[in-house]
Parts: sequence; structure tokens; C-alpha cells
Amino acid sequence: MKIAFLAPAGAMHRHHGSFGIGIHYAPLTLTTLAALVPPELNAEVVVHDETAHAIPLDLDADLICITAITGTSSRAYAFADYFRALGRTVVLGGVHPTMLPDEAAAHADAVVTGFAEQTFPQLLRDYAAGALQPRYRQNADYTIAGKPWPRRDLLDKRRYITMNTVEVVRGCALGCTFCAYPTAFGSTVHPRPVAEAIAEIEALPGRYVVIPDINLLTGHAWTTEFFTALATLNKRWFGLVTSAIGSDDALIRLFERSGCEGLLIGFESINAESQKFFHKRVNKVGGYPTLMRKLHDAGIVVQGCFAFGGDDEDATVFERTVEMVAQTQIDLPRYSILTPFPNTPYYRQLEAEGRIFERDWAMYDVEHVVFKPKRMTEEQLYDGITWAWDQTYTLPAIAKRLAPYNRALLPSLVTNLFGYRGYAKKFAQFPRSRMVDNSDIPRVDRPGVRTP
Repeated sequence: MKIAFLAPAGAMHRHHGSFGIGIHYAPLTLTTLAALVPPELNAEVVVHDETAHAIPLDLDADLICITAITGTSSRAYAFADYFRALGRTVVLGGVHPTMLPDEAAAHADAVVTGFAEQTFPQLLRDYAAGALQPRYRQNADYTIAGKPWPRRDLLDKRRYITMNTVEVVRGCALGCTFCAYPTAFGSTVHPRPVAEAIAEIEALPGRYVVIPDINLLTGHAWTTEFFTALATLNKRWFGLVTSAIGSDDALIRLFERSGCEGLLIGFESINAESQKFFHKRVNKVGGYPTLMRKLHDAGIVVQGCFAFGGDDEDATVFERTVEMVAQTQIDLPRYSILTPFPNTPYYRQLEAEGRIFERDWAMYDVEHVVFKPKRMTEEQLYDGITWAWDQTYTLPAIAKRLAPYNRALLPSLVTNLFGYRGYAKKFAQFPRSRMVDNSDIPRVDRPGVRTP
């Protein structure tokens, strides 16, 4: 059996787009799926991540497994239709097929919804036995305990800034109205057994580790146990938390002792009313300067994420945000557009109000406008985010934000100059015509397979 795992990418994040190696670490989805292949199948396995290189059209594979988020789903469907037309069996899974399984089913022989650790091995055994089912759903008794280590050997390490990515906790209980995660997977948090997570990190070569889990603040007892154990490994790590970290000085000190060099925090907006709109009440806008001071004092750099387009925001929000970013010295600012992903509460609200005008999922990459804002025009929203990227990543702006206050100054400087500065310079080069263009994937029609 020959299996190919594919991760299509949107135009901005494709290997020849604006997503450079400086902000590109090794993904976990495909390598984890590859690790789930039952040994008794003796399968030959390949992985193709389109953010790193092109997906071959002449794949030598019996079974093609494609993962998709909303912004990549149109392209995923194009690949799926193409390979099915060639007679290959195609499986679709990931966030978007989980939210819209019936839509995905029109392009696949089987759809996997939810987490796949328990269902995917069964799918492969069914396929080998000639008994593939059309739908595989996450088990009610799902657990993350015992998950295999990713097959990092299947990736080309030259294409990533680091191969050392590891998952230690899956899930988030916040339930933000715009976030696709709780809609797809629910609000249950699944922390790995600490000993399992620490063993995987300890085995990674080198000192630096990226933990891309969406929220490491999963509960005081587990968080304390995990980072206390991590502190014994002499590693340096980067991860994701909410701004709630600012209310726990002891936890900040523990992060510092455990080797934390950088945190991604979703600040979302500088408007307090927007936090209510997002249902992200852990964010206290007035506390952002104090939070940044505390983290910088601990030698921790911050990637701060902001989403423009909330109903209380007008066209002044862009300049005010850029000014705040400079004043508080947010090391790696990242801007996006508040995007209504399908079946989320935010999507249902905008749909009921007749404000969604874009129906091609390729535009749902959080950098393009797909709805009508309430207090500005669509053009003002797009021009505003373009301006914010440009202003924030000029050389003087970078120099003003960065100061020699922490041990991670060098990696922060490198990421600013060779990662997000390049991203900002190319931001306006992706109009709708380029975003939705999948003409590089041939259409092949055959009876029984529907091509768009």
C-alpha cells in the first residue's frame, strides 16, 4: 500500500508565496497521521506540505489523504477531484471537513471528522480490507494519551526554521465566537500525560522547541507540573498562551525558569468593546502595557496578534493599533481580519444580517475581507490592514520595538527582518484573482466524479 499525505496551502502561504522559512516551522498534522499508520500494513508513506514545496501531480499512491482548513479547502477539493478522476482513493479531514462534512463528502471517498488518533488507523485497516466507510467520526472516549511521536523524518528539514515542534495539550475552553476550533472540536481540553510530553521533548535534538498548541494555560495543576518538569531539560521554547498569563506572576517566573523565550498572545483588539464582541473576556486592554513589561522583564519576546473588523471598530483602529504596538514594544506584531468561519457563532450572526458577500473559501485566509464591516467599508478594512503591515515592518519601526532586554533578541530580530518584514512587503500582491486561482491543478472528468 502506498499512502500520500497532502496539506494544500492558500496562495499567500504557498511555498512561492509570502510565507518564508523565517516564520515557518515543521507542521504536526501530516507527520502525526503518518505515525498512525498500522505497522502490519507495510505501507510506503510520503508527506507533501505545500507551504514547503509543490504537491506533485504524478503521485505514485493508492490512497491520498488531504487535510484542510477553511482557507485551503477550495484547493484541497481541487486536488481531491483531480486525484479521484485518476482513479485514486481520496480521504479528506481536518478543521473544515469536520465543520462541513457533507460538503467535503462530495469530493472524497471518505471523510474523517474530529481528531483522528483512534479512527484513522481503523480507516486504513478498512481500506486494506476493501471495506472503506464514507464517514469516520471521533470516538466519544477520545484520549490524547499514548499518541505516537510525529514522523518528522518525512519532512525536508531544509524547508523549515525548526523541525522541533511538539504537541503537549490539545484544545481550548475559551469558546471565542470567531474561532473555528471549538466549532470543529468542542471545548474539551486534552492535556498529554506530563511524562509522555517531556519524554518527546527531551528526545528532540538541539535546545530550541516550538509548542504550537493553541493555549498552554490549560489548568493550574497540569501547567505547573509540566513546566516544572520542562525546567529540568535545559531547553529553550516558544509557545502560545492568552493574556491571562499577566495575572499570574508566579507562572511567568516558572515560564522563565523553564526556558521560555517567546509567547504568541491573541490580543485581538485595542478596543475593550471588541473583547466582549469576541467573547474573549480574558483580554484586558488596559493591562497590555503591564503585561508586556512583565514578559520583557522575564526575557520573553511576544508575538502579538490583532484581528481588525469588529463591529465597534472604525477606520481609526489601524493607526491606534500601530501606535500601541510601538509604545508597548510588541516584538512580533501580526495582523489579520476578523473572519467568519463556517458554523461559528460569528458566521451565523453575519449570515443572518446578510453581511457575508464572499463564498469562495480560498478568501477565508484571515487576510482578506469576506464580509461587510459595520463602521467602515470593505475597502477601508483591507487598505487599513495593508497599511498596518507596511508601517509596522519598516526598519525604523522594527528598531523602535526591539530593545536588548532579553535573551531572545537575536531570533526576534531575525524573524522581524527575514520573516514578517518580507511577509508585509508582499501583502498587497494577492488580490482575489490570485487567491482563488487553482488553474495549476488540471480538471480531469470521469463518470461518477464531480469536478467543479
